[in-house]
Amino acid sequence: MKRFRNSDLIIPLSVFLNLAIINGVLYLLSPETYVNPSRIAFYNLSWILITYFAGYYTTTRKEKFRTKVHVVFQVFLVYTLGYFSVFGVSGRLYESLEYQFFVLSLVFLCLFWYRVLFFWLRGRYRKRGGNFVNLVVIGRDPSLKKIRKVFDEPDLGYRYKGYFDDKPSTSPTYLGPVVDCFRYILEKDIDEIYCVASKFNSSELKNLVNFADNNLIRFKIILDNKEIFSRAMSIESYENIPVLDLRKVPLDTEYARIIKRTFDIVFSSLVIILVLSWLTPILFILVKLESPGKLYFKQKRHGLKRKVFWCYKFRSMTANKDSNKKMATKGDARVTKVGAFMRKTSIDELPQFFNVFLGDMSVVGPRPHMELHTWDYEISVDKYLVRHFVKPGITGLAQIKGYRGEIIQKEDILHRTRMDIFYVEKWSLGLDVQILFSTIYNVFKGEDKAY
Repeated sequence: MKRFRNSDLIIPLSVFLNLAIINGVLYLLSPETYVNPSRIAFYNLSWILITYFAGYYTTTRKEKFRTKVHVVFQVFLVYTLGYFSVFGVSGRLYESLEYQFFVLSLVFLCLFWYRVLFFWLRGRYRKRGGNFVNLVVIGRDPSLKKIRKVFDEPDLGYRYKGYFDDKPSTSPTYLGPVVDCFRYILEKDIDEIYCVASKFNSSELKNLVNFADNNLIRFKIILDNKEIFSRAMSIESYENIPVLDLRKVPLDTEYARIIKRTFDIVFSSLVIILVLSWLTPILFILVKLESPGKLYFKQKRHGLKRKVFWCYKFRSMTANKDSNKKMATKGDARVTKVGAFMRKTSIDELPQFFNVFLGDMSVVGPRPHMELHTWDYEISVDKYLVRHFVKPGITGLAQIKGYRGEIIQKEDILHRTRMDIFYVEKWSLGLDVQILFSTIYNVFKGEDKAY
């Protein structure tokens, strides 16, 4: 008889305890807004529905605390909107909305620490031998070494027994040829089978799947990766045929684009109104006094999907013929005194908030390069054009990590491209905010730049 070690009560228990926290805090701290049958039903039902559709609760063995941190804050935000919408629907306005914010913040703090405690206790329990699964791998290829790293994490509860393959090996985890796997799996009470698809034909795979199904064993297939898999990949289903998308970008979704665009419009509007409205006339006078020419410098650069746009800056150099060919360097004689100050404080970049407002750029994203450099890098730097899956930004992850300024050697652009690709693949609003605050901090520190 197959023994199941999955804790089926974990999610129901977590839901119950979360609801107990919500109801307990609201009853103790805000009874006047809580003791009402319809509101009690709303507070509980809305939490259940929001968490269900957001995928808040842990459903996979590999899930860690940090896996769904963004989902946690999304759930808190939506629940906040629902919580305060009750006041509007009821027609009652309470004098102390600040107190209600305090109460709800305390609810979220308790829920957050419950989640921290849950993952910590689960990890401890698994390390001591609870909630584990026995598994074997059938077939062997280079990807097995990478998968082993997951199996060997003690807080995930995997018990890797070894692998079967028709090619003999002296490895201590080698269990024998594939034909021996069936008896071993039944005798050792194996819960999951991982099969390397490239090692078997269609008929052999069907036999393995049937064996697993007939013995209540979970069967999972390791695809032949051809060394092309990436951290940004995802699987889509086309008429029950799995199709691997190797470059799924978070900003491809309409929801994410709306969030980022809203942030860009609000932030750029504030900068234009509160900063550029008074700073521009001052800089106009200072720039004109030192050197003839226009206040603004514009240059063609490549943006989203390599679309060309005019990128604006405050002019920090004397007028010259090399502006579209030669990148600024430290001690560049073309830079004026006023321009040196603007470049050191990044004030020269501020007109790009007009580019953001118009939609050519974003506040945060990979820095755009002049056309000449893009033509060079797209040929000489592997995956360089991946940066152009998103809009370019005024600041970016590469800049706050120190990869900024003059590109002296090839490693400079390689590191910058690597950080830009990471940003493209891992974008979140939280990451944008973090980059923005780091940029502001660096500006006040007075970090110099030469680009």
